[in-house]
Amino acid sequence: MPTKQVIRSRFRPPRWLTNRHAQTVYTALPWAYRHRPELERDILDLPDGDATAVDWLAPTRELPGSSPLLVILHGLESSAESAYARMLMEAAAQQQWRCCVLHFRDCGDYRNRLPRRYHAGETGDIRYFLGKLKADGQTGPILAAGYSLGGNVLLKYLGETGDDSQLNAAAAVCVPLDLHECAEALTRGLSKVYQRHLIKRMKSSVARKFDRHTAAFDWERAMSARTFAEFDDAVTAPLHGFDGKNDYYDRCSSVHYLKRITRPTLIVNALDDPFMTPAVIPHQDRLSSSITLEVSEAGGHVGFISGGYPWKPEFYLPGRVIGFLGPHTIPTDDTTI
Repeated sequence: MPTKQVIRSRFRPPRWLTNRHAQTVYTALPWAYRHRPELERDILDLPDGDATAVDWLAPTRELPGSSPLLVILHGLESSAESAYARMLMEAAAQQQWRCCVLHFRDCGDYRNRLPRRYHAGETGDIRYFLGKLKADGQTGPILAAGYSLGGNVLLKYLGETGDDSQLNAAAAVCVPLDLHECAEALTRGLSKVYQRHLIKRMKSSVARKFDRHTAAFDWERAMSARTFAEFDDAVTAPLHGFDGKNDYYDRCSSVHYLKRITRPTLIVNALDDPFMTPAVIPHQDRLSSSITLEVSEAGGHVGFISGGYPWKPEFYLPGRVIGFLGPHTIPTDDTTI
């Protein structure tokens, strides 16, 4: 039986990139990771009549259904084009795993059909997609990795499903485990820069989908929101059936679901993550025996650049995620899936 544990990360930043904001921003720079794997897009029709996009790593698409399959969940306003998704897809391909990115609704340059978008607790779509993979002939192990908001969705799904999960193992990186705490953290210091950038993007996405006459929420409040809490209270909560942002944060913070996770799960969070505070890191008593919580002193938010040179950096996360998930692709006598 696995035992619950909190471990200190082996990650160490290089001397030329020790600042948490530099770690956070650098990965997104166009020269930090130039490789762009070939992708093939499927449209996933959802049970409620909506649809979203699934981008498959083309070179692995024709591998047999008995091969391991890695499903990646991206972060807020992100997609398969993000550097962290691209580098993990290529790391999976090196293992001869099939790989895809399941986009949240209205993400990945695909506009969904219904008057709604996505949120940090929407687990119905991944639940349906994993079931469809099995029905379509995936007999090999299914793994998942979630980044930031995608990590929160993944952990919530694992806690909700327990032994009924379709996953063999999972990894979640830089997870906003407590949405209340993270929303507050982004109102402080330089973290407000990230908040301002993301709020602007979310408003643009909302304005692309709705206008003041079609919005199922208070348009003026939405367009005047300056913090995540204000935006979630004005838009995310009413659009997805929550009674305000507190109800949304209470019901969707993945920290409340950790105790119920039964699949082998790695969580990697950094103490210097500008999207949250160290208070987000849960005490060991809140973890199930299937969770390994890796806590790093540094790394920023989905940065974790570990070495190399400014023009050719090396990244810690792809190897760590693949290294954790890999052993769970090997059948054992007590396999229950």
